[in-house]
Amino acid sequence: MKNLIRLSVVALVLFSACSEKNTKTNNEDSVDQVEWTEVDSIDVEAFNSDLEPGKLTMDVGIYFPSNFDDSFEKVTLNRMMEGLEVAKEIYEPTGVQINLLWVKTGEVNPKYFAIQANEVPGIPNTGYTNLYEHSYRNPAKLTEETKQAFESIIEPAPNNDRTIYLVALQDVFYPFLTVSEGRNWMMKTVRTGGLSFPTYSYPGTIPKEHRGVITITNLDRPDRFRRTIAHEIGHKAINVSHEYKDISPQHEVYAEGGLMVYGQGEEILSGEEGRWHVERLHLSPFLYRMNEDGSKEWNSDYEENGHYYDPIYGEYVIHFEGVPPIDEDW
Repeated sequence: MKNLIRLSVVALVLFSACSEKNTKTNNEDSVDQVEWTEVDSIDVEAFNSDLEPGKLTMDVGIYFPSNFDDSFEKVTLNRMMEGLEVAKEIYEPTGVQINLLWVKTGEVNPKYFAIQANEVPGIPNTGYTNLYEHSYRNPAKLTEETKQAFESIIEPAPNNDRTIYLVALQDVFYPFLTVSEGRNWMMKTVRTGGLSFPTYSYPGTIPKEHRGVITITNLDRPDRFRRTIAHEIGHKAINVSHEYKDISPQHEVYAEGGLMVYGQGEEILSGEEGRWHVERLHLSPFLYRMNEDGSKEWNSDYEENGHYYDPIYGEYVIHFEGVPPIDEDW
């Protein structure tokens, strides 16, 4: 009997130790929510004064950390607001308006000021499929640190998955594979000025409640604060990469004319010649129509996690061939 009691005591001690260890581990892995407060100097009501009931609308919220490093000047709150004002102008001809929900500031854990957006991809596109098909088969995956950053920054809300969040950070790096020479690939990392985490790149791999996040890290040059926010919203709401007219998408495309390529252009075109950009925008799950009573009638949600060829887009897609990146005689 005494031996049984001793064994029970030892088991209890071991159980308590394990529980304490597990509790400590859980606490270490927990993510603290940022305590956000609205910026009083921003007149949200004035920004939204021209909203029209019944018109296609997207909700946008802005998160701006209050404790950036003193030397960081690439993004300011004024430039964020200027960029969003320009986005209103650019999207107005498409019949889509922007509803600013709020502008908030607060202290963000400094370890989230610089993040690597996604894990290094393992499978390069060898040209048998186009960029969108390849992304559907081999989707990008957020790093654990980026997931934690989003959990810390984005406040839980009923329409998290329908809201676009502009989050100012200091650095967001995007790694991808590119050909080095011959049949060899290498990993490159881009220091982004804005990153939209679009569902055509992350179909089914980004938490639904965080699929509206857009990071903004450089609005320093006039051309950047003129187009960056509108361009990144295009990746999110039109759900396309860098493409324009007969230019098929690539990681980096420099051309003039369209909002969705690198350059000075601001056009969002309709029809097959315009790669169905307006039509795809109008079908975006991030859009709704506001009724007179204030209720929102949301567009249909994605049926297959929002890849480029998601069934919600019907005929508004381009079936283009992949381009082999290396000599076919390899």
